[in-house]
Parts: sequence; structure tokens; C-alpha cells
Amino acid sequence: MPTLRDIRKKIKAIQGTKKITSAMKMVAAAKLRKVQESMLRYRPYATKMQQVLSDLAVAVETRSDLPPLLLRRPIKTVEVLVITSDKGLCGAFNTNILRVATKEIDRLKKEGLNTTISVVGRKARDYFKRREIPLKNIWTGISGKLQYTHAQMIAQEMINAYVTEAVDEVLIIYNEFKSVISQRVVINRILPVGRIASEPSEQPVFIPFTYEPRAPELFAMLLPIYIEIQIYRALLESQAAEEAARMTAMDNATKNCDELIKKTTLIANKVRQASITKELMDIVGGVEALKQSEG
Repeated sequence: MPTLRDIRKKIKAIQGTKKITSAMKMVAAAKLRKVQESMLRYRPYATKMQQVLSDLAVAVETRSDLPPLLLRRPIKTVEVLVITSDKGLCGAFNTNILRVATKEIDRLKKEGLNTTISVVGRKARDYFKRREIPLKNIWTGISGKLQYTHAQMIAQEMINAYVTEAVDEVLIIYNEFKSVISQRVVINRILPVGRIASEPSEQPVFIPFTYEPRAPELFAMLLPIYIEIQIYRALLESQAAEEAARMTAMDNATKNCDELIKKTTLIANKVRQASITKELMDIVGGVEALKQSEG
């Protein structure tokens, strides 16, 4: 049975933990507001560019002078880009991504395809290294310091691999921000560029565009930027989802500390009550013993 002093030390330690989790929740909330604003401003631009370029890709896909990023070939090797965080304490954020990524990689292998894996974030790096799975590219230190140059660097690696035919398809797996309490793991194909899936109610509209400069020159200029934009959007979505998951996790941890403090305080009161009762019984026993000795 722990002593009253030990229990009070435990309560003090829990109160200290509560202060830390509460502070981390506020920090995560502040970061979330900042990155969420950037993400919401950027999302319409990225979505519209994806729609426009994918429709244009369909319009010119029968031409013989297509740029390399629009060329389709039999898929033999697939590059999988997995985006996680550098830090933990964000609930099931990283676990969900890594579980989906592992399942997708296993599916590709069962279909007889070669896979190469590139990762963003220390959590993904450590996860695959523990399983002795080789990694092609590793980018860390991006969480909380995201810049467009990071997307450019990653996009350049993906583009080079596709143009040199080292890979025939590039998939990106990340956590899409839905709300503060909801994130969704998505798998998107970023290479080769093609028509995106439309809603069932939407009817595709093809417009006879006139290109100036010529379509191949225009695509050669825009397509690398398009890849950068899609990767930057994924990084923004992932960072917003990470901060939301961390804020929720720290809020739950703070509430758990409150519950634990209540339970531990109740135990301390019971121990204190038992101690007082024992002392009273000792006093009463001593008084009775004196009475008997005097009688």
C-alpha cells in the first residue's frame, strides 16, 4: 500500500504532465490556424489547375509529340511517396498512414510490380528502416518549416525518375485534412498526368483550345509546375492534419490527467482517512489500557 506522501508526489507529477499537455495543445492550435489558412487558400488553386491540365492532357493525348510527363507506358515499376510527420504525440496520425502505405505496397508486389519507396518525415523513415525495407529518397525536417522549395525538390526527384523511365508510375500517400477531428488517408497518382476521375453527375466537357505557344511547349513548361503544386498541396494537407491530430491528442491527454488526478486524490483521501482512523483507534486503545492498569 503506497504511503500518503507517495500518492501526493504522484498527484504533483500528474499535475505537471497536465500543464505540459495543455501547453502543447495551445501550441498545436496556434500552428493549425496558421497552416490551415495557407491550405484553404491554396486548395482551390491546386484543384482547378489539376482539372484544367488533366482535361488538356486528354485533349492532346493522341498527338505524337507529347511531353514526357504525359507519356504512358506499361507499368513495371511504381514509386510510392509516403508523407508522415517528424514528431510524434499526434495520436494515430502516422499509424494510419503507414498502415495504408504498407497495404498498398503489398498489393503492388502481389500484382508483380516492382516498388521503390520515398518518404517524407522521420516517422516513415524509422518505420521502414526497422523493417529493413530500402528507401530511395528520404526528406526530414520539413514538419513545421514547410516551404514551396521543399515541394520543388521532391517534385524534381519524381520527375527525373519518370522521365528517365526508372519508374512508370508515381503514387503519393498522405493524410488529407477534413476537419479538426477528422483526417482521411488518400492515395493519389501524380505521374503520369492524366484525366482525373469526375463525379458521376458531372458530364465531361471538352473545349477546342487554341494553344500559344504550341501545346507541347506549353505542357513542357506547365507540367513540372503542376507536379510541384500537387506535392505542395499534399504537404500542406498533411501538416494541417498533423497539427489537428496533435491538438486532439493533447486535449484527450489533458482530460485523462484530470480524471487521473481525481482518482488519485480519492485514493489519497482514503489513505488519509485510514491513517486518522488508525491513530484514533491507537489512542482509544491506549486510554482503555490505562484504565485497566489503574483499576
